[in-house]
Formats: sequence, structure tokens, C-alpha cells
Amino acid sequence: MRTLPAATALAVLVSSAALTVGSASPAAAAAELPVTSVGDIVVDAVHQRVFVSNPRGGQIVATDYTGRTVKTVPSLPGVSGLELSPDSGALYAAVPGADAIVAVSTATLTEVKRYPTGGGTDPQYPAWAGGKLWFGYGTAGQGNIGSLDLSVASPVVTLNQDPNHPWYAAPVLATHPGAPHTLVAGVKDVSPFSLAVYDVSTGTATRTASGPNTVDSVGGNLQDLALGADGSQIVTAGESPSHHQAFRTSDLAPDGIYPSTYQPTAVEIAPDGTIAAGVDHWNDPVVYLYEAHATTPVRTHTFSSSEGFGNGRVVPGGLAWTPDESRLFVITTDQDGSFTLRVLTDPTRAATAVSIDAPTTATRAKELTVTGKVSSDLAFPAGTTVAVTRTDLESPAGKTLADVPVEGDGTYSFKDIPPSGGTVKYTVSYLGDTDHTTSSASDTVAVSRATPTLTLNKNGNVYAYGADVTFTAHLGTTHKNRKLEIWADPYGSDKPNKLVKSGTVNSSGNLSVTLDLTRDTKLTAKFAGDARYKPVTATSSIHTKVRISTSISGYYKTRSVWNHTYHYVRQSKDPVLKTTMTYYPGRKQLLQLQAYYQGAWRDAGAQYFPLSTSGVSQVTLTGTPTTNVRFRFRSEYHDRNGDNVNTTTYGAWKYFIFTS
Repeated sequence: MRTLPAATALAVLVSSAALTVGSASPAAAAAELPVTSVGDIVVDAVHQRVFVSNPRGGQIVATDYTGRTVKTVPSLPGVSGLELSPDSGALYAAVPGADAIVAVSTATLTEVKRYPTGGGTDPQYPAWAGGKLWFGYGTAGQGNIGSLDLSVASPVVTLNQDPNHPWYAAPVLATHPGAPHTLVAGVKDVSPFSLAVYDVSTGTATRTASGPNTVDSVGGNLQDLALGADGSQIVTAGESPSHHQAFRTSDLAPDGIYPSTYQPTAVEIAPDGTIAAGVDHWNDPVVYLYEAHATTPVRTHTFSSSEGFGNGRVVPGGLAWTPDESRLFVITTDQDGSFTLRVLTDPTRAATAVSIDAPTTATRAKELTVTGKVSSDLAFPAGTTVAVTRTDLESPAGKTLADVPVEGDGTYSFKDIPPSGGTVKYTVSYLGDTDHTTSSASDTVAVSRATPTLTLNKNGNVYAYGADVTFTAHLGTTHKNRKLEIWADPYGSDKPNKLVKSGTVNSSGNLSVTLDLTRDTKLTAKFAGDARYKPVTATSSIHTKVRISTSISGYYKTRSVWNHTYHYVRQSKDPVLKTTMTYYPGRKQLLQLQAYYQGAWRDAGAQYFPLSTSGVSQVTLTGTPTTNVRFRFRSEYHDRNGDNVNTTTYGAWKYFIFTS
């Protein structure tokens, strides 16, 4: 009898480890921009789009809030400055290569109108103020300010709005919704730079201040400027000095500094007055966030790698807030010239990190202790707590436990008695406040479970081909789960392991299934486990014979003699010994021939013969046999290479004798 191969046991070890989910900085999505240069960036909160101009590529790239490119607006040679209409219905772009202001629909992201500004005007930097769209224009030595009045049926372009003060080049303009009639101007990339302030409440630009007014306060190579939320302060970003300068709008006198380091490149002021200051550096913080008139940043952000290289340098003018200050968009550049759009969520709130440490293992229904710490650069208010959730087999969606107080040093500790075994996960969350981001961490505990009794009967039994056999799995005591599965895996790669019965055991703990057996089969009973008892399996390997029948042809009579039926065959006749056996690809039958000699049956030869696809093998005996000698034969099945799907089977003997 063949012994079936033993099953391979697979043990899965689940260990516990302290996991910190909280990050050192707020969530920051990042995506490489398909641009070769950056002119400006504008945020459309209504459609949740970010627009970036690409002067070299002559296009505007529109992305979603994750940085994924949505569409590109082409055919805009040299496009630089961008401005969104107050109702977010249109994006206006200054296109110097076309001497025009171009309107783009924010709904369809397609160009809808061009407003010519005049040959050779080279418009650069649009900005809304006083109900008009203002723009800087002009080439070297001929810079000035123009306006586009879109409130009339036929929009009107008015140039030379500052006739008495020509600019060295097209001035960059800045406005703020909080000061709707104030326009600020300055020329980029000259040293020293100068600024001007205009009142546009009458529809024309009236210069109210020029400066800076002292030599010591003059900066070099202006890259960006922004008007404060209340209109009282201007903040500039220039290559020198190595901080962001501030000037009073009323007279452009120095009004303090925002002490960012290295070369300032960008500045953007949120509706609530928060100042975002960007610098050109590749390692230290490159974005500083200040409250108005403060000298200590409320937050800083670093994007580069610790090795000192990476996509960390803020491009000139590469900052933009959402109107609700919930996001800050930052464009950075790498040393290879690529550009990345970064999205800072909750940029002004201090980053919070939560750590947690639970025991690796524990005993069910016994007390355990979980510890951890909540960390931030900014102190937490008194009375801070963390929320705790326990997730286990009986509470797969999580069960809320009591809030846990945080000590003055940020540590916390709590005790719990896990009611369920298996993998138990504890999640600790700091829900955040006006000054801190949210953060959470999880850790798992392998909690013990009892091992239930599970058996499956009839292991090792041998059955005839086609026998209907009932197998019974028995499950002992469990907590709540009383369901079993029974799987049958017949030998042979052409037959899959199959679920043959599933259900709840009866009052005796039994679940049965009846199978029609045609091959050796491994049966497996599976219990999935529950909150107090672990998963277990039980197996039963049974053996199934093949079906064999044999016959003799060519005989002239039969006779019952020597306690058997003998077939009589003439010596001159070649009998055919026919075998019919259960077919399987490549199967062969072993024909065993014996002769009765000196009072015993003795081997007279044995040979394997292939079966046809119908399971038939016919062997013809030839030659001149000895008469009056008793013979018998039978067909046998034995395991062979490529055919081990049944167990060894012996057919019945057939008897014959040759006569003259």
C-alpha cells in the first residue's frame, strides 16, 4: 500500500512592534511639473486647480491639489505673470510674445479671449485692484504700468499710467484683497531695487510713495514682493540682504525684517496675514512662516535630503496660498533643472508625532500596559489628551476606549484588559488643535488564544473505486464560532483542492460530507478561530483503488474445475487477454502470468502494457504452448512516475488451459 506524502505545516509568527504614524511635518504631496521654467503660480480654490506659467515653453500647466497635471494651455509665447479674476471664472495671463493679456476659462481650461496691449509692449505682471486688471509692461529703460478695464462692454487697455516715473523695466505688481485700492510695484533683477505704491481707487494709478528712502534699507535683485493683508506693509524677497525685508506702505520706510536665511526668492501673504517666505537653498529650511511683524517663524519647512541636495530650492515667486490658508503650494527646483510642485497641508500648525509601545505578547483577559509619547516643537496646552481605539476580532471596526491624559513631558500610559485573543491593535491619536497637527500611531499585541479540538475521521482507509464514503469532522469547545469547512484535494494536478462542505456543526460538534471517491484524496477540516480560540486544521488522507476487469477471448469452452472456472483454448489458437482499467494519462497495467507446477503457482512472466484512452489493454499470447498445463493471469495497478493518483490495486485471477 502506498503512503501519501505528509502535509507541510506552515506557521505564521506575528510579532509586535512600536509604530510611529505621526510625521515630523504636515502632509506634503509632491509632483514633478512638466515645465522647463516657472514664471508664476496662482491657486483657484473654486475649481481646486493650481496654475503654473512656463515662459520658455509658452504654456500654462493646470494641476489639481495633489500636483497631478490636468491640462496644458498652449500657444502663449513667453507667458509669465498670472492673475485670477475675483469670481475665479477666468485666469488672466500676461503674454509678452503676443503683446496681449490672454483670458483662460477656469472651467474648460481653454483660451477664450485675447486683449492686445500694443506692439512691443511686452506685458508681464497682471494684478487686480480697484476693479481693473493692472499690468507691468515695457522693455529695458521703458517700463511702465497699464490697465485693462473689463467692466465695460468693450474692454479698454490704458497704457502709461505712471508717465512721470518711467521704470527701468516692466515692474512686477502686487495687490491684496484686504487693501482693494492699493497697488505696489517694483522692478525685478536690478540692484539696488526701488518700490512704488499707487492709489487706484479713481481708476487711474496715483503714486503715493516711492522708495526705499534710505541707502541702508535698499536691497538688491528683487525676486518677489507682496502686500500685507491690511495694506500697511510690503514684504520683499531679494538676493540681498539674506532676509526678507519689510517696508511701510505709507512712505516705504523700513518696517522690520523677517529673518529668513540665505537668498530670499519668494513671498506670499495669506488672507489672515500669515507671511510665507521662500529662499534659495538646498539643505536648511527653505520656507518660513511668520505672523505679521513677528521675527520668529511659527513654522519652517525643509524639502531637501540630509546630504544637502534635493528638490529644495524655492523658485522666484514660487509660493501660493489657498484662500482659507489650509494649503500652501510651493514650487522648488533641483540642481538638474527640474521643477516640483509641493503641497503643504496645515502649513502653519506645528508638526506632531505620536509614538506607542505595547507588549509583544499578552494573555487574554489579563491586564496589560501601553505607553508612548506625543512630541512637537511647540508645547501642548494643559489638559491635553489622546484618543485610544482598540481593534480586535470582536471589534473589527475598532472600539473607543477612554481618553488618556498626556503628562507635561508628553508621555502617556494606560492599562487595558483585552477581551479577545489574536492580533489586538491599539491606536493612539492626537486630534490636533489650532497650533498643532493631528497625528496617530498604532501597535499590535499577540494575545493568546486556546487551542480547540478538531478531528477528521477515516485517515489511512482504503476504498474501492466509486465508493460513496461519509467523512465527519468533530469540533470541540469554542467561544462563538461553530462553523467548519471541509476541503477535498484529489491527487493529480488536473484536480483542484475544492471546498466540499461548509456549515455549522450540529449539537454534537459534528459536520459530515459524503464523497464519491475516484482517486487518493487528502481531506482537510478548517476552523477559522474566534476571539478566544485560535484557528486549527485537521487532515485525513484516504486511498482509492482503480476499477479493473479482465477477460479471455479465443477459448472453445469453460469448465468448473480445481475450484475455479477454466477457459479451454486450443494449442493452435492465440488467446487475447483483455484488461479494462480506470484511465489516467500515461497509465499502464501490469499483466501478471503464472503457471501451476509441482503443486504450486509459479511466476511465468510479468510486463507493463499501456492503456488506450478508453482504458483498454489487449495482449495476445503467441507461440506453441504446452498442453494440459494450468495458467492464470491478472491485471495490476501500481504507482509509477507520473501516475500516483490511485493506490495499488490487484485485479481478479482468470484461469485458462491449453489443449491439443
